[in-house]
Amino acid sequence: MKKSLVPTNIPYGSLLLRQIIAALTAEYPLLRQSVVGKSIAGQPLFVLSIGKGEREIFFAAAFHANEWITVPLVLKFLEDYARAVDEDRDIAGLRAAQLFSDTRLFVMPMVNPDGVDLINGFLRGVLRENAACIAAQYPKIPFPQGWKANLLGTDLNLSFPAGWRLARRMKFAAGFTSPAPRDFVGYAPLSAPEAKAVYDFTLRQNFFLVLALHTQGREIYWNYENREPPMARHIGQLLSEASGYSLKTPPAFSSHAGYKDWFIKNYNRPGYTVECGIGENPLPLSSFPQIYRSVYPLLSAALASGVKF
Repeated sequence: MKKSLVPTNIPYGSLLLRQIIAALTAEYPLLRQSVVGKSIAGQPLFVLSIGKGEREIFFAAAFHANEWITVPLVLKFLEDYARAVDEDRDIAGLRAAQLFSDTRLFVMPMVNPDGVDLINGFLRGVLRENAACIAAQYPKIPFPQGWKANLLGTDLNLSFPAGWRLARRMKFAAGFTSPAPRDFVGYAPLSAPEAKAVYDFTLRQNFFLVLALHTQGREIYWNYENREPPMARHIGQLLSEASGYSLKTPPAFSSHAGYKDWFIKNYNRPGYTVECGIGENPLPLSSFPQIYRSVYPLLSAALASGVKF
């Protein structure tokens, strides 16, 4: 059996991500790499794709810095899927070759590379000092462990044009009125380049389903306001059954301006936020095997939905 190219026992950063992408695309030529934007610090925002079908699926991870364990989760799944195609094996009860032929999976493994670098100690100099100054305005949030935002203190999953003004009002009422380690919505929708890159990339594609990986709670959020896209509840139930995660409506405090909120509002298609694992963020890497045992069948079911529905 091939040795995994995706480490699950060391902290992640933007440099390690580049190295893993290089190794994966060299080992599996059926994987394609592209860059869809740049972060505040100028880091490339990578997307990997696999498949040649018309039905497009999108997984995105690490919108939030201290939820970086989602990066190896999606990379390991991508590796396992590519290997299954290469070896002509099954995934989610279907031949991997059929999934490859009928779908095209896009994976953005690290939406917030600067934040991940910050929280894992790979960011130095002025950029780290600026983040520390932002964090000092919110002393109740531990630094850097409590950091979720991009380097300018904008929460990337509160940046999308779906109830953004309502999200702003709620977060301001909670005290997040300026750049912060978390929960600051920015000065306008899509003002953060990382969020704008995800937005623009989505507009260029024709996704049937999107899934944003977060931590923690072992929950799947599936709708937005009163919108229930066709098949969204049914697919959500399949994801829940596959993983053991609960299918839920988002809590009011977190139910606007997120990526899946905008996707549902704009396209009326299935969009999900998956809260992987359980505990206190950032979740330790020691929990990775247990989390992956639940997330692998969930992602497999999401990918298979591109063929079955």
